[in-house]
Amino acid sequence: MSWDAIVIGSGFGGAMVAHVLVNAGHRVLMVERGGWVGRGPDNWGARGAGLVTPHYTMDAAVHVQSREKHYQAGAWNCVGGQSVFYGGASYRFRQSDFEHHADVVGDSNAAWPIRYSDLEPFYAEAEWLLAVAGETGRDSTEPPRSIPYAQRPAPLSASARRIAEASARLGLTPTRIPLAISYAAQEERGACVACGKCDGYACAAEAKNDLATAVIPRLLRQGMTLRTNTVCVRLVHSGSRVTTVECVNRVTGTHESFTARRVFLGAGTLATPHLLLASGLDALNPAGATVGRYLTRHRNAVVFGAFASRPNPEQDFDKQIAIMDFYRDGGCIQQMTPPEGLARAYLPRVLRAPAAMFLARASGLLIIAEDQPRHHNAVTIDRSRPDRYGLPRLLVRHQYSARDEAIASRLIGHAKRILREAGARFTVVHGIETFSHALGTVRMGLDDRTSPLDGEGRYRGLDNLFVVDGSALPRSAGVNPSLTIAANALRIGARVARSSLSPLHRPFRTLPVWHNPPALTKR
Repeated sequence: MSWDAIVIGSGFGGAMVAHVLVNAGHRVLMVERGGWVGRGPDNWGARGAGLVTPHYTMDAAVHVQSREKHYQAGAWNCVGGQSVFYGGASYRFRQSDFEHHADVVGDSNAAWPIRYSDLEPFYAEAEWLLAVAGETGRDSTEPPRSIPYAQRPAPLSASARRIAEASARLGLTPTRIPLAISYAAQEERGACVACGKCDGYACAAEAKNDLATAVIPRLLRQGMTLRTNTVCVRLVHSGSRVTTVECVNRVTGTHESFTARRVFLGAGTLATPHLLLASGLDALNPAGATVGRYLTRHRNAVVFGAFASRPNPEQDFDKQIAIMDFYRDGGCIQQMTPPEGLARAYLPRVLRAPAAMFLARASGLLIIAEDQPRHHNAVTIDRSRPDRYGLPRLLVRHQYSARDEAIASRLIGHAKRILREAGARFTVVHGIETFSHALGTVRMGLDDRTSPLDGEGRYRGLDNLFVVDGSALPRSAGVNPSLTIAANALRIGARVARSSLSPLHRPFRTLPVWHNPPALTKR
């Protein structure tokens, strides 16, 4: 069967562009490397932490080289992608993030081909699709918006109140993190039970509006076809068009091929350039030498403050407060739930009990610093060592600049000060080495010599190939990127729908505006 569109990947980019195309009447095939994540009480247990589930796989491990060490990293492979295990933070990039900043850009030539106003209607649509709960009016960096949030946020947990009050005493302005979490039951899904197992876990109550819960099931009911456990290994082209998508079934090992009028790559910031390079498509692009280059990942770290007693005695969800006062200096600070369950499941046995004891009496602040796009930071391939699917080995080289480290150091200092004001006896800093915020490896831009994508997300040199995931974003900004990936995919999908003379999609508008969420109940 020939499709109108093949969407590779079911994360924020893939699911959102599929939403537009399906609602425009297109026949859409979505190809996903992983399977569905089960939901239920087991998600709350020790084996529910995402990094120890079968959905974080090493079957096509990434070899990472940083300044300090070399190591192997896995990847999230499941329906809904990393959204299933994220914490729900759903920020819009700020207006200034779309403008030129020489201090950030340096010699990278990174430039947005659009402005915030071009993306704003699609931010609004993404927030409604994900039923984002938030507040307005307190954050001086917040950009203009055309509609309110879908919900108001839930009451603060004890630890969130403690952080907010300490920040205010220091003259800062604590704000609420916008969260894609439902506080009232809808359809066949439950409401948030404030269990504290959100960031790093699949939601057992299905109240977190990840893509496997809030978007993809509806698309399947509308006629989209989803092929799970299917690995894309090559894009075959003829002239200026991709003609065939070649795949391997992870379970059976059988090879399959699919054809479509258009192909949308949403495999992720590492997997998308991997597939492009493995297919030799960099040779067709005038900016082919930059495919896989300019990888950004945020300079993240968590500062844990140790308290005399549990700062969150009810173990409620406490990823609620953010400090945006330092955003113009390069980043922000967000509260996060200390990963006590992950420590019990993931650390060596001898460290599990003491680490869990420490985290039980800790409160965490995540620092997010925008990092510079640098040509040296790159995804490359090694054809001499293919994986079991026949894809060349994926190599990642990355190190932060002195400027990135300086900004992170300042944010860490601010986080320590807030925790001490909140009553922490001492603080511990833990660096984050994951690629959960990775962006920029197949970026959009104005210069066709240094930007593989044009302003519509089209891969230069091919008429029917589009990139819709985080690899398309030229800068990382200083907040979580998921909502911007989603909004940009909606924007690209809308442009394609218009150009194909299909009916314009209508933004999804049936979710209620919950101004007064019901009282949360414990599980």
